[in-house]
Amino acid sequence: MRVLLDYRPALRAATGVGAFVHHLAGALADPDLGGPTGEPVEVTLFSSSWKDRLGPPADRGLPPTVAAIDHRIPVRLLNAAWHRAEWPPIEALTRRRFDVVHSPHPLLLPSRRAAQVVTVHDLDFLGHPERSWGEMRRDYPNLARRHARRAAGVVVPSRYTADAVVRRLGIAPERIAICPNGAPPWKPRPAPPEDGHLLFVGSLAPRKNLAGLLAAYARLAARRPDPPELVLAGGAPTDGADGEWRSALDEPPLAGRVRRTGYVDAATLRSLYAGASALVLPSLDEGFGLPALEAMTLGVPVVASNRGALPEVVGEAGLLVDPTDPAALENALGRVLDEPELAARCAERGPVQARGFDWRRSARTLRAAYRRAIDARTGGAPAVAGDPAAAPGDRAAR
Repeated sequence: MRVLLDYRPALRAATGVGAFVHHLAGALADPDLGGPTGEPVEVTLFSSSWKDRLGPPADRGLPPTVAAIDHRIPVRLLNAAWHRAEWPPIEALTRRRFDVVHSPHPLLLPSRRAAQVVTVHDLDFLGHPERSWGEMRRDYPNLARRHARRAAGVVVPSRYTADAVVRRLGIAPERIAICPNGAPPWKPRPAPPEDGHLLFVGSLAPRKNLAGLLAAYARLAARRPDPPELVLAGGAPTDGADGEWRSALDEPPLAGRVRRTGYVDAATLRSLYAGASALVLPSLDEGFGLPALEAMTLGVPVVASNRGALPEVVGEAGLLVDPTDPAALENALGRVLDEPELAARCAERGPVQARGFDWRRSARTLRAAYRRAIDARTGGAPAVAGDPAAAPGDRAAR
């Protein structure tokens, strides 16, 4: 089975979508993985960027069998051509043929012959386009439904997203493969820090609800003589969407108590987790929530939103609260800081919960999904929910 995977989200930072692409690529190419089909998988990574080069996949920690095709084409230029004109086909760019081409986003990679698979991480851009930016705001709301219906398979990271794809995009459940993120290979930390910080990890985008987090932290800081530092680890949106809360960092009670690190490398990130009293993720919507899984792996207590996929990921290993209620969020953080038994219980349950998420298991699911996609591509147009066959126009467009 010859698979081409669009690796561009992982070129600069293997966080979020990038981590999903990178780790699944490695697990898929593992010759010892096995799987229900028993057939070998040849993985080729595709990359295009004007500035960033992919380089040998082995240098990124991927198996030596993984191949790479790297073009010096601006990302925005190629995406505009792919999203708006569905041109050029991947075969023209690579001079190769594939059985499957897998997009890490909801929009198809153009192909003449391969089964096209898309990934839907979440559908927040449909209900709240104002919380997205760039190509996501411009193209996804208008194209995602049509592309997902034409795809031979749809990959999602959680049951929450799978249900949303069925309900909002009209995709039949049997066409959806749930491939969760895997836990990192970290051992639980031996003990919590005596004076740990509070940690947020993720993009500093509107969907992550930094304004709500800062409102809760301001309440916490106003009630305590010496509150723990709040560390925000993640890159800011390119459109300045963080302006609504950034100015609050320079005023009491937040001034001097909130530290922004920007994007950090893997080693620094692990160190930030290890030094945290708690991870806090107050997202308004989340298709998975990888930081929660990373924190639980180390035994860091998690305070998370009760929305999106976070309840699915956290389970009973953390505290879940309404992200729009600063008082509830403050109360949960205060409990983790003031109740040693609660913090210890979260630290004990976290690694157990995290062990349920494994990249190899997801890769086996993905291999089987690829086989179904190939069969769907060669045997007829895929079905959509409530309709036994795709519309004739969908088949013609393929």
